[in-house]
Amino acid sequence: MDSGNSQELWNAVDEYIGDVVRADSSLAAALEASTAAGLPAIAVSPSQGKLLYLMARVQGARRVLEVGTLGGYSTIWMAQALPADGRLVTIEIDPKHAEVARGNVVAAGLGDIVDVRVGRALDVLPKIAEEERVPFDFIFIDADKQNIPAYFEWALKLSRNGSLIVVDNVVRNGDVLDAASDDASVIGVRRLNSMLEADTRVTATTIQTVGIKGYDGFTVALVTRDN
Repeated sequence: MDSGNSQELWNAVDEYIGDVVRADSSLAAALEASTAAGLPAIAVSPSQGKLLYLMARVQGARRVLEVGTLGGYSTIWMAQALPADGRLVTIEIDPKHAEVARGNVVAAGLGDIVDVRVGRALDVLPKIAEEERVPFDFIFIDADKQNIPAYFEWALKLSRNGSLIVVDNVVRNGDVLDAASDDASVIGVRRLNSMLEADTRVTATTIQTVGIKGYDGFTVALVTRDN
């Protein structure tokens, strides 16, 4: 097979990996239900979902926060990593998406663990901060990129020393290099990177990825001291 850079090759490898990661039937059903409901096909890939699962497991997470639910595909992956008394709070701005996600979560047998909140994340996060007295161990940010810096600040407020924060879609086909970009998503990612460079509360890195989601990447940040 051609070893050059091609979307066709990336897709083929991702499909191969997807067959290996052993996603259960509830995850496939969640994707099918999301497609049937007309949700955009922008969920994480199976290999990325399994990575979130593994990171949550390695982290020993008992409490997870997700910003950006969509149809609940990534939500289910992370919730499956939690113990029986674990808790996952996820925020979705679109009521229709949230309804689909709730159905998918319940069908996956995770309704007692997952709490789907509806609304703008910047409105919901302060309420979560008021209600939740125990910090989150693992936080996944996968929502509108222009507000990533604000979401990250809230993630720090809702975390503890040792919490892990993962931010998706931060390479944007390489557009993150363009300091003169007027794209709000690129600007948001670059602002996050400036924050990470200067913020002594975290240590972080960004990994580039290719696959069925195209050329992109994710940032992983470890909270290194109480904040």
